[in-house]
Amino acid sequence: MQKKVKPSHAQENDGTDGALELLGPPDVAGYASWVMQHPSALDMFDSITKEAKSKNVVVFLDYDGTLSPIVEDPDKAFMSAEMRMAVREVAKYFPTSIISGRSREKVKEFVQLSNVYYAGSHGLDILAPRAVKSSDKKVNEGAFQPAKLYLPAIQEITVELEDTIREIQGARLEDNKFCISVHYRQVQPKDHEVLKERVKSLVVNRLEFRLTEGKMVLEVRPSIEWNKGDALNFLLDTLGFNNAKDVLPLYIGDDRTDEDAFKVIAARRVGFPIIVSSIPKDTIAWYSLRDPSEVLAFLLRLAKWKKSETSLNREI
Repeated sequence: MQKKVKPSHAQENDGTDGALELLGPPDVAGYASWVMQHPSALDMFDSITKEAKSKNVVVFLDYDGTLSPIVEDPDKAFMSAEMRMAVREVAKYFPTSIISGRSREKVKEFVQLSNVYYAGSHGLDILAPRAVKSSDKKVNEGAFQPAKLYLPAIQEITVELEDTIREIQGARLEDNKFCISVHYRQVQPKDHEVLKERVKSLVVNRLEFRLTEGKMVLEVRPSIEWNKGDALNFLLDTLGFNNAKDVLPLYIGDDRTDEDAFKVIAARRVGFPIIVSSIPKDTIAWYSLRDPSEVLAFLLRLAKWKKSETSLNREI
């Protein structure tokens, strides 16, 4: 099997927020050029499934911007019934995990499926589906929460953040248990920097926390060496696949926090890191999908392909 390598044009941002740098304006020509570097996973589907044949594919999915559209009100980021059906079908054939910055309980409430793993707070809160017997006792006995000791401090800074942003119209705080999100999508552009400075000033001298950025959101997280890439490795290990040579992780995500998972797959040199974007972005993902509608189409094709493969093997 041909080893994949990190695209030569991809450069990691040196900023502390891990931001993805736009490579150019969101124009048709620019996107067409970018897609040549990050080919559509739909166009490459036959090549992907050819590589996946007779291998153990493990599916990892982000939520916002991947399974659901990005919306003004984060409480209304609902996934469609068609997307839920597609994820359910995929999970029938492949171990499937949702890795989100939202709290585990919140993303589970959105997804409403019992046959997937849920990893909330960027992987700081992981729970296996009840039907799955994990090889890791920590998962079987309850949620795996590597930052559990930080909870009192998180609750304390949550109150301080609420006071800090209260006067900024449109600012919204979301408690994701191990990650506190400050949304500013509805804040006037003139107030964006004011909001950022207030949040940064609150966090800068708190060594137990670090500040990262997502799409129109600031996130306060525990200063623990753990991200979506670590969660991906933990879940592979939990499933008994971490050292397996025939495992192919497939990760679909749209945000800069998903780059941590892409890095893990790039380091393994096999697998399918897929970014969801309709504009050119600097990324180390190898493939792309434009938006959640293309994610839906890809997942449906993936489930259909595996179902066909399974039926063929039974006949043989």
